[in-house]
Amino acid sequence: MSVPDGKPLSVVGRKTIESMGRVTGPDLMREIFSISLQQGWSHYFYGNEQKNLDALKNSLQKEYPGLEIAGMEPSVFRPLSDSEKRDLSRRIADSGADFAWIALGAPRQEVLMHELKGGPQPIMIGVGGAFNVLAGVVPEAPIWMQDLSLEWLYRLIQEPKRLFKRYLITNY
Repeated sequence: MSVPDGKPLSVVGRKTIESMGRVTGPDLMREIFSISLQQGWSHYFYGNEQKNLDALKNSLQKEYPGLEIAGMEPSVFRPLSDSEKRDLSRRIADSGADFAWIALGAPRQEVLMHELKGGPQPIMIGVGGAFNVLAGVVPEAPIWMQDLSLEWLYRLIQEPKRLFKRYLITNY
């Protein structure tokens, strides 16, 4: 699943779908986690670094006591081999998770989700940097910056080494 997490996407989308609005990864995750507590849905998390996943787990246990975490594993920060993709797909499926949150950044997460499809799989959702926001590792942009389509600038200021190339070279 891909959602309109950027302000420009929601602006363009509103031209064709009147009720379309922006849905950030952290906001979507918060909403799904709240519903999960009532429904008993479980979650698998793939991506990021182990220390940030540990921080995310601690944060989720505090914010959503009883949330079922079916598994968490960090990214290997390189393309996966075909056998690694099959193994990851099997681990996610075997976990019994209802949702698999993939945090690799676009377009890597969308490509990986496509490559993992097939067989019994949970709903896979690419959420980019949402793990770090929910873990408290990276602060969320103020609402006024989000509303003015300046979240990218806020994120660039927070993580210039990681995001400089993506925002100022790759995206243009």
